[in-house]
Amino acid sequence: MKHRLLILGTLGEFVQLVKKSKERGYYTIVCDGYPDGPARQYADASYVIPVTDIDAVAELCQKEKVDGIITSFSDLLMECMVKIAEKAGLPCYLRPEQLCWYRDKSACRELLSKLGLPTPGFVKVPAAEQNEYKLAEITAGLKYPLISKPLDKYGSRGIFIIKDQEQLAGSVRKTAEFTDLDEILIEEYNDGFEFNMMTWVMDGEVNVISIADREKTEVEEGMLPISTRNVYPSRFLSEVEKNATDVLQKYIRHTGQMEGALSMQFFWKPENGIQVCEIAARFFGYEHELTDIVYGFSIEDLLLNYLYDVPALEQMLDQHDPRKPICHGAVLYFQGRLLQIRDLSVPQKLASHSAVEKPWIFYHEGESVIAHGPNPYVALYYISCPSRKKLDQVTDEFFTSMTIPSLDGKEVLYRNQMPDYPKTK
Repeated sequence: MKHRLLILGTLGEFVQLVKKSKERGYYTIVCDGYPDGPARQYADASYVIPVTDIDAVAELCQKEKVDGIITSFSDLLMECMVKIAEKAGLPCYLRPEQLCWYRDKSACRELLSKLGLPTPGFVKVPAAEQNEYKLAEITAGLKYPLISKPLDKYGSRGIFIIKDQEQLAGSVRKTAEFTDLDEILIEEYNDGFEFNMMTWVMDGEVNVISIADREKTEVEEGMLPISTRNVYPSRFLSEVEKNATDVLQKYIRHTGQMEGALSMQFFWKPENGIQVCEIAARFFGYEHELTDIVYGFSIEDLLLNYLYDVPALEQMLDQHDPRKPICHGAVLYFQGRLLQIRDLSVPQKLASHSAVEKPWIFYHEGESVIAHGPNPYVALYYISCPSRKKLDQVTDEFFTSMTIPSLDGKEVLYRNQMPDYPKTK
């Protein structure tokens, strides 16, 4: 009998998953609230239903006789998948009662602290609190710099750096504008090296897929630095892999996760070791493509094998070694101000660079950049090179030459910067 799969998500990052599902002969249905999602044109059936309408999507599963549901790349999509699967009686690697440890930042922090795992010091603060003395009292045990962040948002929204006590009340007020909850999170800010780690849990064991250097650029004082490049494999992989894996293993031992996607953002300083930032039960969007480029390891195949071909999934994990890349790769992110785009000739020219595996320009000339819409960046490029040194040279070339003028003559893009690292041979 032909499998009938529902993929939750239709934006560009789902195109490859839909194509691979169709190639395998599965009847492929896609669904989310974006009527123009590019993955729709490749599916057998397509529905425009907000993913948060759990009952409606569960009814769709019954109507279409769906026997599998999958998604990734977003915390919200993952949460909705888990709830829909429960409602529709479909298999899923998490249950709704486990979601708090992957979706609620304070529950994650509290569990890490309870387990004695390394995480920044934190407190929860009433979102409506404006009294400077009261806020100073609540945060007295924390060491500056701090950051304020909402407990219910994703995509780095509403996060602000607090350099001293004078900035505390103002940052709390700004973060409170981004939350629907009564509390926000204040935590210590770690300025060490930052990493993205993707793993897959199989029979309760963490299997490392990749660890990447997550590089950022500070573009405005008081704002969280923006993500500008993720590099595979990390130059510090051998220093951080074991400890990071141990953290995840201890974490899921408590949450009860026995299978499925598991990712972590963490910091590391040679003198202090690692410190956990966030843990999620999905893969990183607009980045997972790099495991295919750098290792020949397809996240799309992994997700489909999880549903319908477990022996192939086991073989993928057994044969994969994150310490043995076939090349070095990176995704270069270009983020922009909320301006109207006049000319895209430079990003279009860079798209034909010999190192580019895949370009992605999210806007057209004449369009205005919008905040927190379906386009997470103005443009991005997946690049690959035979060595880290060459990769850094190409990155520097892109960061130096990339420009997009606005209709009123301003620069649309924030200027990306290369971080300071020890010299690579």
